[in-house]
Amino acid sequence: MNATSELHAALIPQDQVSTLVDPQAYADGRIFETYRWLRKHKPLGLAVAEGFDPFWVVTRAEDIRYISRHNDLFHSGDTQFSFMDRASDQRIREITGGSPHLVHSLVSMDPPEHMKYRVLTQGYFMPKSLRKLEAQIRDIACEFVEKMLSTGGECDFLTEVALNYPLRVIMSIFGVPIEDEAIMLKLTQELFGAQDPDVSGAADVLSAEAQAEYLARTVEGFHEYFRTLSDARRENPRDDLSSVIANAKVDGQPISEQAEMGYYITVATAGHDTTSTSTAIAMAQLARHPHEFQKVKSDPSLIPGLVDEAIRWATPIKSFMRSAAEDIDVSGQRLSKGDWIMLCYGSGNRDESVFDAPDSFRVDRSPNPYISFGHGPHICLGMHLAKLEMRILFEELLPRLKSVELNGHLKMIPSLFISGPKALPIRFALE
Repeated sequence: MNATSELHAALIPQDQVSTLVDPQAYADGRIFETYRWLRKHKPLGLAVAEGFDPFWVVTRAEDIRYISRHNDLFHSGDTQFSFMDRASDQRIREITGGSPHLVHSLVSMDPPEHMKYRVLTQGYFMPKSLRKLEAQIRDIACEFVEKMLSTGGECDFLTEVALNYPLRVIMSIFGVPIEDEAIMLKLTQELFGAQDPDVSGAADVLSAEAQAEYLARTVEGFHEYFRTLSDARRENPRDDLSSVIANAKVDGQPISEQAEMGYYITVATAGHDTTSTSTAIAMAQLARHPHEFQKVKSDPSLIPGLVDEAIRWATPIKSFMRSAAEDIDVSGQRLSKGDWIMLCYGSGNRDESVFDAPDSFRVDRSPNPYISFGHGPHICLGMHLAKLEMRILFEELLPRLKSVELNGHLKMIPSLFISGPKALPIRFALE
């Protein structure tokens, strides 16, 4: 079979491609049917969609892990690391003067640069260091539990707890004052929710060019805030993460402002938004499945299992993009240098070859080798913090609850990159 025939054989049918490029499909769950079809029929297929550069779609956990482990063969920085159309990419390059990245961060760095920057804060997020923060995090959790319980048995769990609890934790670690948390939340929602008119404030979905410009303004908003904070921490360092970043050095030299701002933005946003999503999904699934609620309530040792299963189920980051650094075979499929590759974490987390009954939510699932945090050298820096926050919250909350149920519709944000709930109304009874 010649190269043209091989590419034709790898093509994904257009009905499946249309789901892959539809932000709403990630909000209403249709994407899982497409993932299921792809895992069975084209686990590493080629998608061609109008307005997008062609991209390979990786849906099996084994292949996602392989590509993620080999950063030297599959780069994050050569092209967009988040999935977007060609017009958005072109507009971003015009804004940045040629770079595909509005933010130069760990996520878009390749070897050897990536590890040089990762080690600057890696120790801060290790379990040994986080143990020192556990009492502080528990105090914050207790504050938000009491706030929820004071609502009288009905609330939007997202706005009362899931959004603001992780935000308070990461901002306290950063050293950002409570009165500025609203600024950080607004900017984060704008950064990740540009495809949702409810977030952007537009009458309809923004055009590709308008989305790129909207994101650029949001990034500049972060820059304005963190420039002031960083200057203050260089002048008067404190025992907080902002001081670590502000005074960081690589190869004996202070890091550039671009890298510094990228670090701030990545930790500040991913440090709470993805945890917010997983926390909300945990509560939504407990509300939907009373037997799972009773199971974990009667046996608190299952709370870490609840946390892991919620993170698997939520998969807040839907995909990351890579590009092939050279011609290479993956599971028998030939990829060429420069090919754009979509790692579908939501599919890997429902892979039938890895998970028994993957479409069932089980607080006692074991083992649970989900890949929501990624895999390999780029694995999420804050994964231990996220799991710690969620564990502490449910340790404090579940003993206080007699029951919980949905009290309306779980509304999700349509997004091709990071998607989570935008409303979670619940009704609960107290012990």
